Amino acid sequence: MRKAIIFLFLSLLALEVSAQQYPERRQVRKGNRAFEKGNYQDAAGRYMRALGVAPGSFEAAYDLGNAYYRQEQYDQAVQTLQQVAADSLAAPADRAHAFYNLGNAQFQQKKYSEALESFKNSLRLNPDDVEAKFNYAYVKKLLDDQNQRNQNNQDKNNQNQNDRNKDNQNQDQNQNKDNQNQNQDQDRNGGENQDQQDQENKSGDTPQNPDNGEGQPQPAGISQAEQERMLDAIQAQEDKTQEKLKEKAGAVVRLKKNW
Repeated sequence: MRKAIIFLFLSLLALEVSAQQYPERRQVRKGNRAFEKGNYQDAAGRYMRALGVAPGSFEAAYDLGNAYYRQEQYDQAVQTLQQVAADSLAAPADRAHAFYNLGNAQFQQKKYSEALESFKNSLRLNPDDVEAKFNYAYVKKLLDDQNQRNQNNQDKNNQNQNDRNKDNQNQDQNQNKDNQNQNQDQDRNGGENQDQQDQENKSGDTPQNPDNGEGQPQPAGISQAEQERMLDAIQAQEDKTQEKLKEKAGAVVRLKKNW
């Protein structure tokens, strides 16, 4: 009985010493119990308390990242698990788990390239992890299909652009051809108009009298000699009229030409 009492006392003493050396362990255990019950928010609170006591605790940070993931707080989960996976002092198997969960969180964010790299890092640390292999293969296939679709779309866009360029080129050529035809028609019309103008000038439809300083038009179809004879006849008639007036009035009256 005495030995049993002594053993119990020593066990309690060991637990007390352990609690003093690792004070975060109590909060981590409480967090784990809440996590198993699905109380992820309460679990996260316990893990953060543990980190407040021991900021370098790999276990508390790893469990906190998982609690964020279960609450679909993927940004916080990625941030926390990235720090955990980068802990070079942790055991390779523990870091492999951290990279695996990090890849799952990045996948939920649709950051497929980053998720693929995280699964690859997990396999580098633990090549026998079947789940990590499956996730890696799945995400790689997803990215390959996505890249193929993007390439097909790019090729289609390039082909459409080439077709548009050809159409524009054909339109430009047709426009140039129409412009050339229009210019040729204008040249022909201009030549015809010039020929018509020259023909009209030659026909004498609108003759001018360069000898008349007053620029008055001359009667059509009457020569210069005939005009002179007409003027002499009119002048002779005028003289006769003046002579008759002189006889009557005894004065000479000269009339001005009205042409």
